[in-house]
Amino acid sequence: MATITAGLVKDLREKTGAGMMDCKNALSETGGDIEAAIDWLRKKGLAKAAKKSGRVAAEGLVGVAVEDNVGVVVEVNSETDFVARNDDFQGLVRGVLAVALDKSPNVDVETVLGAHFMGGGTVAEAIANAIATIGENMTLRRVQGLRVAEGAVGQYVHSQVADGLGRIGVIVGLESKGSRDALVALGRQVAMHVAAASPIALNAEGVDPATVARERSVLAEKNAGKPANVIEKIVESGLKTFYKEVCLLDQPYVHDPAKSVAQAVKEAEKTVGAPIAVTGFVRYALGEGVEKPAEGA
Repeated sequence: MATITAGLVKDLREKTGAGMMDCKNALSETGGDIEAAIDWLRKKGLAKAAKKSGRVAAEGLVGVAVEDNVGVVVEVNSETDFVARNDDFQGLVRGVLAVALDKSPNVDVETVLGAHFMGGGTVAEAIANAIATIGENMTLRRVQGLRVAEGAVGQYVHSQVADGLGRIGVIVGLESKGSRDALVALGRQVAMHVAAASPIALNAEGVDPATVARERSVLAEKNAGKPANVIEKIVESGLKTFYKEVCLLDQPYVHDPAKSVAQAVKEAEKTVGAPIAVTGFVRYALGEGVEKPAEGA
């Protein structure tokens, strides 16, 4: 039988808002599997959807850079938050951004690490040198680019510590033949929305089928015992609500919650002077998805 530690219970409570005993029971029933415990609680009506973005442990910086119709976001991690204020570390992240931007949009960590770094050597060697100089372990955790054929890439950095560097970085692709200045301004507004609302996909078609299946299962089991046709209607209604919560174009626009993001973008076409298509987005939150060390470890 798995050992249910106080740390596991605390983590589950933070993710679900459920009571301590409910969290203990959920973990006991699922052998200490925290993801399964979240579903167990939801099926019992004791928790909301999992807040995966709460699993934050790593420090460092998220960097954003945009040039012409290309944008890129990178995450470079360090051991402590103090390093994010270090000029040398910030210079390293800017250098990584420059390399990633040059390689975008089809860019990945391995490509960037093996690429030439300003001043000589590779990016991997530059990170190794920074580790030796600053005295903390560092890693290029992830990188992603975005390109639009015509239009603009909007950008936004939240909790900014220096130009283009902070704790949350977002880029958004807007395809349009309209005013570039107006598109850049709109792109920033939509990127701010993405930073605040944390969508997981552009629209329903972009949601991982496994995520949809999981949501279906939770909704169905939560309503077990009702007639099959009733359950199906409840599940379909629940999925529509789910999509409004997690799909960018369906979410209530944070700058004007009375309309969806799609409606806000449609209205902006008057200012831009041409149709606009939101083609994609990238949102990185520092340390997102990195497990915290076990308490007492």
